[in-house]
Amino acid sequence: MYIPPHFQEISPDEIARVLDAAPLACVVAQTESGLLANHLPLLAGPDGTLLGHVALANDMHRLIRDGQEVLAIFRGEDAYVSPNYYPSKPEHQRHVPTWNYQAVHVHGPIRFQHDLRSKRAAVGLLTRLHERRLHGDRAWRMADAPADYMQQMLDTIVAFRIEPQRTLAKSKLSQNREPRDQRAVVKALAADGHATLAAIMEPRLPEG
Repeated sequence: MYIPPHFQEISPDEIARVLDAAPLACVVAQTESGLLANHLPLLAGPDGTLLGHVALANDMHRLIRDGQEVLAIFRGEDAYVSPNYYPSKPEHQRHVPTWNYQAVHVHGPIRFQHDLRSKRAAVGLLTRLHERRLHGDRAWRMADAPADYMQQMLDTIVAFRIEPQRTLAKSKLSQNREPRDQRAVVKALAADGHATLAAIMEPRLPEG
């Protein structure tokens, strides 16, 4: 990923926030059949390892060698930025459209896990996180489903872990614009329905 110095994201907390806020990653790998890409929800464990699972019917776990390096792409908030947002535009017209966004690329070997314990853990951790966020005390639990049905479902998946060895992160948030233009972009994005991206940009605004 091309990352100019002013767009490089180096904050571990911000990188973790992007992974947490945009868990549906695109996992990419080179195989004998060519490039393979799958969109899968991932969860970062305490040690940074990415946990997930894939359908047994998906050839991903057959085409990708165990221990092979893969790339997990997490795409955060994004929005089109119009030159009309910049108050400096009428003065010199030296502006063109662009796109603001956040993205994190995680490279590392993938390990597939076929044992029941690993599969149960992958499903349990992912569903517990997202169910609690959505339903709180009313969250769905694996124990809510009949045991035989849950076993059937677990039999149809393969768990996996990706061990991060290299992480590249980019926050392209108008840092290369003058302060008044940056502030105007935040205001315009908030008004145009991109309040979350505007909120991410606001703490980065220059003082004054």
